[in-house]
Amino acid sequence: MKPLLLPVLFCCMAGGFPAAVQAAGAPQVERPNILFIAVDDLNNDLGCYGHSLVRSPNIDRLAARGTRFDRAYCQFPLCSPSRSSMLTGLRPDTTRVFDLRYHFRTHLPEIVTLPQLFANHGWFTARIGKLYHYGNPGTIGTSSLDDPQSWQQVVNPRGRDKDEEDQIINHTPKRGLGSSLSFMAADGDDEEQTDGLVVDETIHLLQRHRDEPFFIAAGLYRPHCPYVAPKEYFDLYPMERIRMPGGPADDLADIPEAALLSVKPRPWFGVTELQAREAKRAYYATISFVDAQVGRLLDALDELGLRERTIVVFWSDHGYLVGEHGLWMKQSLFEEAARIPMIVASPWQQTKGAGCGRTVEAVDLYPTLAELAGLTPPGNLAGRSLCPLLDDPQSSWDKPAFTQVWRGGFPGYSVRTERWRYSEWDDGKQGAELYDHDADPHEFNNLAADARYADVVTGLKALIARNWADSYRPVRR
Repeated sequence: MKPLLLPVLFCCMAGGFPAAVQAAGAPQVERPNILFIAVDDLNNDLGCYGHSLVRSPNIDRLAARGTRFDRAYCQFPLCSPSRSSMLTGLRPDTTRVFDLRYHFRTHLPEIVTLPQLFANHGWFTARIGKLYHYGNPGTIGTSSLDDPQSWQQVVNPRGRDKDEEDQIINHTPKRGLGSSLSFMAADGDDEEQTDGLVVDETIHLLQRHRDEPFFIAAGLYRPHCPYVAPKEYFDLYPMERIRMPGGPADDLADIPEAALLSVKPRPWFGVTELQAREAKRAYYATISFVDAQVGRLLDALDELGLRERTIVVFWSDHGYLVGEHGLWMKQSLFEEAARIPMIVASPWQQTKGAGCGRTVEAVDLYPTLAELAGLTPPGNLAGRSLCPLLDDPQSSWDKPAFTQVWRGGFPGYSVRTERWRYSEWDDGKQGAELYDHDADPHEFNNLAADARYADVVTGLKALIARNWADSYRPVRR
């Protein structure tokens, strides 16, 4: 890590950050800082926390400082719809973002985004790297589909991973790099990669703005494909330890075809098992590379004296399949694609280092951070503040999580409770799925047609009908 440049003087003078008596979990300083760390395409089981093979000690370190939400879910397992939803606090049916081209301000020009709320109340706001949608890796180094109203400063790093794309091995050459099984064990140091530069620039802004309240968002591009990281991270994962997921021979027999349309051909886009294992190893390597960048950011907060007045959020835009059901990547309603890594670490929360098993959503982050900062959010947000769960992760909580996809002609809707996942395709006309996560965490046994679970299906169908009572169905653009 590069040395920090300036000595740290913690602000303890009158008018600096006086203590306040506030609600449980709320900060004991006025106008706390926010460091928002976003990563791209991170599988929850692999990137969080203490996995038997994948190494993520720095993400684990952050989890020990805050609350690890073990059942957190995205609203749409695709980059731009998910990011637009989280940053506006609204569901995709409201933002109308269902693809990688449409901007939410086309329909909602006056909306106040999460960082914009902070900017409107005196926080310095900045983005480094990918927060809204950026073609990855196509538009690295540009602002792409950004939202200028959200930020006072933006930085668009570009590293040697972008400049050396001609050296990438692509096992799916008919697919563009942004949706391929491709990888490179790169030469050079972390700081030469785009994500290393994202962290460098973030640290510079932390240094420059440490004496004023800030909302600084560091958007890392990995572990999104192509899976590029310095060679040392590949060395952590010998090929003999990489296995593709197993499952019953008839795994796909009771799954609707609509649920499997995100990947063709199957399995694994038609690559060999060896090629799939090579890609999976590379994905593991990029996770550990990202973890090292998270560690650099946490170290910077400590060295700058910012830890005790900074709320840190770690979030992935969606989950990621790495071979389950013969699938890869996202745009699926299976657990691996819908569930996301999400950590909120507030220096003032009463319980630290605990996992929370309540079903929460990415849209819950907007009201949570607003409450922690003492701000009043817009009244139309879809989420609920997570502050009660920061102090007591087992606190009563009755909110399910909803995830959707769009198949270009019909929707897939899914609801997740602490025990069940229920999904419908085209309002049930193209099939349904019910999985009991107490007995079947890998979703091998579809119970939707089992008469013994008819009452469960009826109850979950009602939740879907209520959540999508005013659903939006996009025309082809």
